[in-house]
Amino acid sequence: MTSNERRGASARLVLLMAALSACVSAPEPRPAQAAPAPQRVQPTTNTWPIREVANPPLPYREIDQTETPSPALVSVVRNLGQSFRGKVGIAVRRIGADWTVAWNGNALFPQQSVSKLWVAMTFLDAVDRGKLRLTDTTTITRNDLTLFHQPSAAMLKDGGWTTSYSDLMRRAMTQSDNTANDTLLRAVGGPDAVRGFLARRMIKDIRFGPGERLLQSTTAGLEWRQDYAIGRNFYAARAKVPMAARVKALDNYLASPPDGAAPASIVQALAKLKQGDMLSATSSRLLLSIMSEAKTGPQRIKGGVPPGWSYLHKTGTGQDLPPRSTGFNDIGIMTAPDGTSYAVAVMIGSTTVSIPERWALMQAVAKAVAANHEPK
Repeated sequence: MTSNERRGASARLVLLMAALSACVSAPEPRPAQAAPAPQRVQPTTNTWPIREVANPPLPYREIDQTETPSPALVSVVRNLGQSFRGKVGIAVRRIGADWTVAWNGNALFPQQSVSKLWVAMTFLDAVDRGKLRLTDTTTITRNDLTLFHQPSAAMLKDGGWTTSYSDLMRRAMTQSDNTANDTLLRAVGGPDAVRGFLARRMIKDIRFGPGERLLQSTTAGLEWRQDYAIGRNFYAARAKVPMAARVKALDNYLASPPDGAAPASIVQALAKLKQGDMLSATSSRLLLSIMSEAKTGPQRIKGGVPPGWSYLHKTGTGQDLPPRSTGFNDIGIMTAPDGTSYAVAVMIGSTTVSIPERWALMQAVAKAVAANHEPK
């Protein structure tokens, strides 16, 4: 090989090594990075700042689950539940997605007037089956009166008042009228009829009590007498019960409430109502419309529902034995502007905190649902 050939070979070797070096050291192109997810602004209240919680509870999981809840919502629900001073149950279920996030979701909490929802459903189921009609009427007399909130008592003139079952259902659901509800309950066949309806719809862990009179008198340590329905007679009789007896009666009620219900079961039933699996389409629309007209509890869950969302519901409130309050509840359906609905239940079994603090808890749940909503 001549000197020129050797120089040419050396030059070619240098070029080849440079090319190989370039192939090895050239950085691979980096994949485009996804834009960071927007930070969710969590709701806060003066009482419960919403913080991340270690080891949040797993949500209830259904066999046909199609989506999973926001981890932030799971964390918030736990934070609210464990921070509240009292026994509380919280459940949120996204309707159509079949997941439930809950705190004390399977525990039984006293429903109080929340149970009027099951009476209305049982009545409408009887209408669907042709057993009763919305236009059927009944006459209420003084012997039909119950106690506590009963605006219909003012309607009694000349010994009686005749109205339709449809009117009584509306009064029970929108005004929480106890006499209207008990009259409707008798029309459908009493407590056993309500229990049978819930069983046929495969709703577990929702008890139905003996009716307003027996439930409230037993909780106060009294045996029911019809004259308690007049004026302030019940309050006067309750005030004469020895305090030890009242405490024992209330403790017994809270330990195993005959009207107890699990928040997770309540939101399941609400979801089934919304999806048309509890009643006919016509009866479902009617009941949901009536629930949207409820006048009770405007500062409970409803107070935290943001503009653009809708909320239909039923409240319940139990007896107080200071400093303890019992059965402070709100259950209903929140619907986002895009049409997505959530069944929500907040059940306060017993507590000594003020009413504004209870409102703040319930409103925080509503705000958390909205803050963690994933649009369709």
